[in-house]
Amino acid sequence: MGAESLKKVLKFFWPQKLKNRLFLAFVLLILLPFFVINMYAYSKIEDMIQVEVSKQSAVQLDNLKQSLQDQMSIAFRTALFLEHDSTVRSILKDPDKRGQAVNTRLMEEKFRDLGTSFFLYSPSTYFMVIDLKNSVYSSYLPKETFNYQRVRGQFDKVLTSDTTYLWVPFDNNDIFRDTSTSTYLLSLYYVLKDNSLNPYGVARVSLDYRYWFESMIRSSTNDQQYYIVSGTGLTIAQTDDGFSPEIMDKILSKSESDYIIDYASESLIKFSYIDALDWYVIAKIPLDILFSKLQALRSNIFVIFSFFMITFIIIALLIAYTITRPLSHMQRKMSDAVRNNLQLQLPEHKYKGELLDLAKTYNTMLIDMKELIQRLKTEQRQKDAVQFHMLLAQVNPHFLLNTLNTMKWIALRHEQASIAEICMSLGKLLETSLNSDVDLIYLKDELELIRAYVYIQLTRYNHNFIVHYEHEERNDYVLVPKLSLQPLVENAIQHAISNRLKDGFIVIRIKDIQQKNLVLEVQDNGGGFEKAILQKQTKRKRPGIGLENIRQRLKLLFKDQGKVEIVSNEEGSIVRLVFPYMLSIPYRNGEELDVESNHC
Repeated sequence: MGAESLKKVLKFFWPQKLKNRLFLAFVLLILLPFFVINMYAYSKIEDMIQVEVSKQSAVQLDNLKQSLQDQMSIAFRTALFLEHDSTVRSILKDPDKRGQAVNTRLMEEKFRDLGTSFFLYSPSTYFMVIDLKNSVYSSYLPKETFNYQRVRGQFDKVLTSDTTYLWVPFDNNDIFRDTSTSTYLLSLYYVLKDNSLNPYGVARVSLDYRYWFESMIRSSTNDQQYYIVSGTGLTIAQTDDGFSPEIMDKILSKSESDYIIDYASESLIKFSYIDALDWYVIAKIPLDILFSKLQALRSNIFVIFSFFMITFIIIALLIAYTITRPLSHMQRKMSDAVRNNLQLQLPEHKYKGELLDLAKTYNTMLIDMKELIQRLKTEQRQKDAVQFHMLLAQVNPHFLLNTLNTMKWIALRHEQASIAEICMSLGKLLETSLNSDVDLIYLKDELELIRAYVYIQLTRYNHNFIVHYEHEERNDYVLVPKLSLQPLVENAIQHAISNRLKDGFIVIRIKDIQQKNLVLEVQDNGGGFEKAILQKQTKRKRPGIGLENIRQRLKLLFKDQGKVEIVSNEEGSIVRLVFPYMLSIPYRNGEELDVESNHC
């Protein structure tokens, strides 16, 4: 076919009217690319959904595995708690000191406290402790009466080993049948040793993993099946009939997390390996779950695309001549408005009919958006101020409670006139804390408040600690957050110094880093921050707010320039506040005060 013949064919099929040409151009340049882009986007969405569903399944499986590992971790911490408990150590090392009945009662109370503190949401945990003499203590009713020699034979597996503890995945269940019907338990055997590393007993913390598994599965809201399988292929727990031996062999051949497609059962099998127990946690996901959402998405996409395609064709035929040019002009004006931060509006006198209404609506929207942005900025500033004052107000009732208790103790013990001095110190603190109009105060005023607070605490603890101040007088007029040192000193006294009978030592150190940052440090010679936190968790009923309060206040005042640092070891702790150096020396009679350095 020659060039002339090809031109004749194209001329025959090419529309002659401008309306038809615009319509054909619309189909070729808009609808066809739109269709291709949608198909490409659908394929990408299909891949993304498959990946996300697979990730979601992996997360659910990891949650199941993590839950079991958390139970094991809590069991280990419980054994450590028993080892460090002085009452338990006294009972096991000297059972004749109190008598068997008292020992049994004390141990049962200890077991109940452990169950409440550590296993509040897992009632399927059981405790047994034996000494190395002739006594057995348990938190449960056994199937048959305990025989010390028989029980000791079970515990010898860890006593004769080189390790302090031993996990036994298939420990025989000796619990009364009405309490636990499982055949086996997951048990931690832990040798209790004194400070000289001499054993004085053995603790066993047992988990009814079948009960735990069933409770976890009941809380699951998906259609997946779950299994726990040992490294030898023994099924420990399952929710259905399982899978083929071929699939099991593939799982056991790997000692890491992976997945397998089982086409025979039309399912995806994901598994994760628990090295400490030589167990596999497995999830079986039917493939129809993975692809049901994709099928629904495919149907919706095609229906929506067909509807819009027909609608676009009709609209293109009706408004090709009347809308294209005005819309292009309007689009350019809208783009100009966006580039000029919404300061430009559409010229309404150039439009008519529906386009005029659209221009008016757009201009109204611009005005509303600018008002909304301004209102949001104002509300955010108000929100930050309210949040700051709420955080600051948390300190007042917390410290007031401790101080009132101190006054009560002094009145009951001594009936001395020092109560008047304490009231004066308390007045200073309350007057400052109730002044919500001031967020930053001079460092010298903050130190006066700390000295007032320290006087109260020295009286409370019979002067069994001393406080040393290190600062330079040139920093007296540096601005610091109000009551920022008091929570740090309170923590040092309560969590470190209060447990010492004497020789407590606290250093309050203020220094600047080239007058760019101010550093406030509170150092104590207590037992370390981690030990203090552990004691607080076991003894304190009310959660602490001191350090978190300081962190939030520094964040509100200085954003990312303020921080809290903690350095802890067995010889004590250092809590350090760092924020920008802001010197505000007052003026007297038009002259700046002379501030000289002084190290005290």
